[in-house]
Amino acid sequence: MTTTTTPAPDLTVRPPRSPRVRLGGFVILPRAIDKGRATIAGKNGEYHYACPLDQLFFDAVGIDSEAFKTEIAKGKGDGELLEWILQNGTKKMTPFEIKSWSDFVAQRGPNNVKRLTYFLETITKLAPHREDICTIFDLLDLDDFVSYGGKA
Repeated sequence: MTTTTTPAPDLTVRPPRSPRVRLGGFVILPRAIDKGRATIAGKNGEYHYACPLDQLFFDAVGIDSEAFKTEIAKGKGDGELLEWILQNGTKKMTPFEIKSWSDFVAQRGPNNVKRLTYFLETITKLAPHREDICTIFDLLDLDDFVSYGGKA
């Protein structure tokens, strides 16, 4: 497989891809790739690679986040990174398991008091009139939108 040189997004001027965007059926993965590329390039802004959400993905597939960042640093494209995960992950999933996991994660809400408090405080700050923010992905998309000048 030929390695490409994929440019890093500048997360100081635009957000990473939504956690809803899928690669190989996996949610979170494209966002983690964007944050990894930006971190390596020093353009991650307020975004953190290997945050708890990214780690949820890494744990699901059995990949070490630092080993993955090493692969990102090689300039690999999204497809090449997915192939590396599928070859090197210690937890192999069938397409059905990938879809089930991704669908479940995409519908998750805050699952403890600390996270619920943060969730509600953030909605109150960003868009107190919104009644459609129910999942972690909803909140991340809202925060990304508002952080870059969108009006909630």
